[in-house]
Amino acid sequence: MKRSRRGFLAWFTDSELRPPGARREDEFLRLCIQCQRCTESCPYRAIEPAGWTFGAGMGTPVIRPERTPCYLCMICPPLCPTGALEPVAKEDVNMGEAVVDEDLCYAFQGILCRACVDACPFQGKALRQNYQLEPIVDRKFCVGCGLCVPPCPAKPVAIRVVRSELL
Repeated sequence: MKRSRRGFLAWFTDSELRPPGARREDEFLRLCIQCQRCTESCPYRAIEPAGWTFGAGMGTPVIRPERTPCYLCMICPPLCPTGALEPVAKEDVNMGEAVVDEDLCYAFQGILCRACVDACPFQGKALRQNYQLEPIVDRKFCVGCGLCVPPCPAKPVAIRVVRSELL
C-alpha cells in the first residue's frame, strides 16, 4: 500500500527551499532585496542564490538539501534587513516536509536502515520508525531542514523535502 501523496518524479524540482523564517512566497519575493547577507552568513554554505527556474525570484536565497541541508543554526534570519526572513525558534521553522518514497527506501524493502532517522534533529518526533522499522514522518514536527536527505544510502535517495507551499 502506497503512503506517498504524489509522484516521486515531481519532487525533484520541488526541493528548492527558502531559508528558515522565510515569509509566504509572495511576501518573501516582495521583501527580499537579494542582499545575500543570509548566503554569506551561512557557515555550512547551505544557502545559495536561486537559479533561472525561479523566474522573478532568481538570485533570492534557496537551500537545496540534496546538496547541503540546513543545519538550523538560525544565524540568517536576524541578519535580514527587510524582514523577508523572520527570527523563529528551530521547532517553528517551516521550510518543507520530508517525504519517503517507499519503492526506494531500504527499510520498506526489509533492509534495516536508520540513516534518515538518526540524522533528524527532532528524532523521535519529526522522524521515527514504526514497528516494522520503517521511517515515518510526522507533519506536525518536521521542519523541512533536509538533514535526513544526504545520509540516505539508496540511489536515487528515498527521502526528499517538498516545499511547504506545495504540500
